Amino acid sequence: MKRIAFHLNCLGQGGAERVVTNLANQFAEEGYEVLVATEWQEDNEYTLDERVNRVHVGLRPEDESKNRIAKFFLRVKYLEEFLDEYKPDVLVAFAHRANYRALMAQKKSGTPTVISVRINPVGNYDAFSDKLQIKWLFPRAAGCVFQTQEQKEFFKPYLQDNSRIIINPLNPKFIGVTRPEVKEKVVANHARIVDFKNHPMLVDAFLKVHEKHPDYVLKIYGPDSGDGTKEIIDKKIADNHAEDFVLLMGSCNEIEKEIPKAEVYAYSSDYEGFPNSLLEAMAMGMPVISTDCPPGGPAMVIRDGENGFLIPVGDSDAMADRICRLIEDKELADRFGREASKVSEIANVKAIFEQWRDYLEGIVG
Repeated sequence: MKRIAFHLNCLGQGGAERVVTNLANQFAEEGYEVLVATEWQEDNEYTLDERVNRVHVGLRPEDESKNRIAKFFLRVKYLEEFLDEYKPDVLVAFAHRANYRALMAQKKSGTPTVISVRINPVGNYDAFSDKLQIKWLFPRAAGCVFQTQEQKEFFKPYLQDNSRIIINPLNPKFIGVTRPEVKEKVVANHARIVDFKNHPMLVDAFLKVHEKHPDYVLKIYGPDSGDGTKEIIDKKIADNHAEDFVLLMGSCNEIEKEIPKAEVYAYSSDYEGFPNSLLEAMAMGMPVISTDCPPGGPAMVIRDGENGFLIPVGDSDAMADRICRLIEDKELADRFGREASKVSEIANVKAIFEQWRDYLEGIVG
């Protein structure tokens, strides 16, 4: 395998986009010719290595007036043209719609295509239209990469048989971060503000924490998705007069400098693919609390009571209780943080890259 192509919507600030950027850059550094085929470009995106060739395969200006069905088939056509022109040895699709497009486009060229499931399949791959497309398209896949065993078990055996479970790679900047000797009285979270991250539950939990520990603040870092979740949080803050102790910090380009200042890290998602933010916090040596959300990402890296806490999804009382325990027991928090940082041994870029490389080499071979 000499030439590898990745396909996804864009390189905006999301989990799949972060993984593709890290993998593409690592493959390029190892001497592979790497292409990234995207549908569009956003204002705030991850940065590709200059050796990676990014190619636009999305709609063109003259397509905007066309109807939805025509646009769908044009996207497939443009990806077909990309495969015909660049002839990659393997195409790796990331995320829901990109998986379908890639499997439709590869039929003409015969390019071995690996799909990647990056979200909880329940609620995302079980609509009637999904069932039809999965039955029609997924048998064409040369393989599939899952993030958790629970994801894998959702699909039929034919997709499981030639698949791998590979967790997300850590950006090296989160490994070996200096831990300040004196922590700030902060509970931290960094994640895009979107409904399934359930930041409102985290705010509810912290309101209870603040009653017991009024000198602590909650800092939430991350961009607004625009889905209305931020407005829900803003109302909670206003209704509880919490403007001074529940702080929405927005995007931060140096999160590796800000998160370690906090005493505790809390993660509140209802579901995930695999939570990059949680993995990063652990690598930075943070004592973490996370919901045990499907399809099982947090449970893959957190051993409850050993290197962090797992709590039921949506349980603000349990979240508040565990935050208070870590605030009040500095020795426990320190032990959790040191144990959590060991996640970098299995999730560093080199370890994850080698798993992807070996799997894709096997597919092509």
